[in-house]
Amino acid sequence: MYSHHNYLQRCIDLARLGAGSVSPNPMVGCVIVCDDKIIGEGYHRVYGQAHAEVNAINQVLENQENAKELLKRSTIYVSLEPCSHFGKTPPCTDLIISNEIPRAVIGCRDPFDQINGKGIEKLKNAGIDVLEGILTEQCIDLNRRFFTRIQKQRPYIILKWAQTADGFFAPIDRSQKWISSQNSRQLVHRWRTEEDAVLVGKNTVIADNPRLNSREWPGKDPIRIVIDRRLELPEDLNVFDQSQDTIIFNEQKTDLVDRIKYLELEDFDNLLPQLIAYQLYLMDIQSLIVEGGAETLNLFIKAGLWDEARVFTGPQNWNSGISAPILPNKPIETQTVGPDVLNIWENKQ
Repeated sequence: MYSHHNYLQRCIDLARLGAGSVSPNPMVGCVIVCDDKIIGEGYHRVYGQAHAEVNAINQVLENQENAKELLKRSTIYVSLEPCSHFGKTPPCTDLIISNEIPRAVIGCRDPFDQINGKGIEKLKNAGIDVLEGILTEQCIDLNRRFFTRIQKQRPYIILKWAQTADGFFAPIDRSQKWISSQNSRQLVHRWRTEEDAVLVGKNTVIADNPRLNSREWPGKDPIRIVIDRRLELPEDLNVFDQSQDTIIFNEQKTDLVDRIKYLELEDFDNLLPQLIAYQLYLMDIQSLIVEGGAETLNLFIKAGLWDEARVFTGPQNWNSGISAPILPNKPIETQTVGPDVLNIWENKQ
């Protein structure tokens, strides 16, 4: 006999399949069990389309001859509290109730004000037996980007950079010089498909002329974000090629030129990371990778405005250069990526 833990873990595994496709919605997985057998499962696949519960129930209805009777004896497992309001889709609670599913096991509550506890209350009022508190931490961690946006009114922020074995970030003259391996660069492109946006400063654009896309991994390209205070970047650089949505934070104008949005910020000298984070929150950008350069990364570190850091250390020693940023505490995870070492930090503040 499988336990509640097993079925909720399956919900989490299913939910992850929606990474990069459902933001700013949460990732959600759903499993329907009757007589210790999974008879239907689903996950939220694409933002604005059917939720996990809808896909799971539809799978039962499509594949089981006596679907209605099976549902009346089933338990529905969901990694996140079912919605109870009309949004882009009807309430999932109504669908569960209308199919007379008698039991629900829910990984964690939805922090969104229109749902938080209301979906569970609606199910209970309909006579459904609801169980909470199983794999709750894992279910929250699954949607840490969504929880951060709702609770902190900013995106989930990931810092990323590469440094040499002796702690240097870039040459003194800021010229382009690769530190990380091809293996690491491909991994970074995979990360870009999983997050909403990637941010760099003006100096990085000048030095590297980056495309900031995901060409080495299948999936969507992130929104490109560039900090260019005085709009000094030449428009023949890759970030202006109109191939993907791009935001230029500056202090001179707000304008829209095809896929490039210029957004004026009033105060570049104070609280710049906070202003950027709040503007991105207003635009429903749920997650952000800050890729540099060193000055930009240090702005976010100094402000304490980051949730996770992913740092590649290459095997080479330069003996001189621009020093890499320094993070507090110790990494929570270390792994090898080709010839590089990847350390991961979490900001617990």
